[in-house]
Amino acid sequence: MPDQQTPARRSDATKAAILAAARARFAADGYAKATIRAIAADAGIDPSMVMRYFGSKDGLFAAAAQIDLDLPDLSAADPNTMGELLIRRFLEIWEGNGNTVLLILLRSSITDEAVAARFREIFADQVLPAVLRFGTPADAPRRAALIVTQLLGLALCRYILRLPPVVALTPQQIVADIAPTLQRYLTSDGHAELFEAAAGHVLDVSGESNRRLAEGADRPADGE
Repeated sequence: MPDQQTPARRSDATKAAILAAARARFAADGYAKATIRAIAADAGIDPSMVMRYFGSKDGLFAAAAQIDLDLPDLSAADPNTMGELLIRRFLEIWEGNGNTVLLILLRSSITDEAVAARFREIFADQVLPAVLRFGTPADAPRRAALIVTQLLGLALCRYILRLPPVVALTPQQIVADIAPTLQRYLTSDGHAELFEAAAGHVLDVSGESNRRLAEGADRPADGE
């Protein structure tokens, strides 16, 4: 029976096959080692077709590394549960079937600047705006960056390095252990923390000075 697909549908199917092969190859080999020829072979097409649709390896990677984290709207959430909402969304992505793109990015970002740049784009376009919806806007970059350090560190140890104690954690344990930290990052005020630290330092110095004054008052004067 002749192929009943229209040219547009065949084109979409070819693109989808290329992207699926590219994601699998990038995840397995990393960006630097993956080749257009290998990706085309995996997709069962000629390498020229990859170049036709995506222009270059960089163009293919950019298309294959598209991801929507679909982070929760923190402005509409219960302020006391924001950390839990974030870590549960993290687990939905990483524990399910939608983690291929993030695995590609995490494995390759340390050694490849193009991949690291894609991570920075995701941070700027998706993570930072989510955090901006809650708290002081001027402090959002610091809070968002701290959240990313926690989540990427967890992802690295659980899904890439596969450290046994981290892999052994159940999702419920991860929520219980990580949610409070994310909550603290989300609700912290950097300026307030600096003020408190400075105030504590002043109190320490003041207390030390009073102690020394008291010791001096207790000493007998010369000649007594």
